[in-house]
Amino acid sequence: MNRSIRPDAVLIQAVIAGALSFAHLHDLAHAAGQSGWKAWAYPVSVDLLLVAAWRRLRVARRDRSAWTWFTIALCASLGANIATAGLLDLDHVPAWLRILVAGWPALAFLGGTLLVHSPTDTPADQAPPAPVAQPAVPEVEVHRTDEPEAPAPAPVPELAAAAPEPTPVDAPTVPVALLDHARKIADAHQASTGSPMPADALSTRLGLPGPMANAIAAQLQLT
Repeated sequence: MNRSIRPDAVLIQAVIAGALSFAHLHDLAHAAGQSGWKAWAYPVSVDLLLVAAWRRLRVARRDRSAWTWFTIALCASLGANIATAGLLDLDHVPAWLRILVAGWPALAFLGGTLLVHSPTDTPADQAPPAPVAQPAVPEVEVHRTDEPEAPAPAPVPELAAAAPEPTPVDAPTVPVALLDHARKIADAHQASTGSPMPADALSTRLGLPGPMANAIAAQLQLT
């Protein structure tokens, strides 16, 4: 399928700017003593370092090393453009500029290596998906039919517990002091009359209700 290339003003402007910057870098490198193919290699080295740093910034914008090398490559490109604009005598290049041009290949190699081998931040949209929890599979107990069944345990005979004697529910509890007092009255009555004191007489003497009087009479064995 043929695709027609449409002219773009931004693309044309980028080509013109890149060609002018390339020519300025070549002229500066040639003036600094780099002749032949070496003068043409300097613009390629500067532009490639600038592009590598820019690509690095697209992935990790907070990477300080990427900003550092982007600034160095940008200063080298802008410096060459400004130097060749008539502010510098290209026939008499100063020694410090010759030193910078001669040391640029090592600096560009170091910057490109660090940019390539630096760790990158993983974007949020490319993060590995969270593990999906698998549904729990219920355990199924399998019984083998070829194995003999274990005999059932013999029933343990229950020990017949002795039934406790029923206690009277309605019998009230007689305090010990009251029982001693009633015993003294009954003994005094028997000593004076020679016969046991009737239960109704003891109840009248103590002024107690019927259930409590009957309980005291039963304990004192009064009729």
